[in-house]
Amino acid sequence: MDSRGQVSVEYLLLLLVILIVLGSITIPLIGNSIEASTDVSTVSDAKTAVESIASAADVVYSNGPGSKRTVNVYIPQDTSLVARGNNVGMNITYSDGTKFVNSTTYYTFNNTTATVNNQWYKVTIQWPVGTNNIGITLVPV
Repeated sequence: MDSRGQVSVEYLLLLLVILIVLGSITIPLIGNSIEASTDVSTVSDAKTAVESIASAADVVYSNGPGSKRTVNVYIPQDTSLVARGNNVGMNITYSDGTKFVNSTTYYTFNNTTATVNNQWYKVTIQWPVGTNNIGITLVPV
């Protein structure tokens, strides 16, 4: 009778040790996975925003002076939106460093930089009649 009780206690202790070992291995892996998926989500949101703005700029450019396009975009973190040359982009900070997420346009922008925060923006891209420049206006929604 005593040996059966001792065997049960030994099995419980063995199970406890196995659970501790598994927990100490899997918890760091889960943390890394969550961090990686957050990074992917942030960069994906930034890429979607930049591509939407670039696409709207291309539509305005192809329609000529007097045209206007408005899009709503989500900016995933505080950063600067840069329209320079044939690129619209922003720097995104993630766990391993910083990445410049950009999209190419047909139109060549003058150096334009706007500070943006982590929120939704109504972005208006317009080409006023009588000018040679396409303007980008960002208004928080």
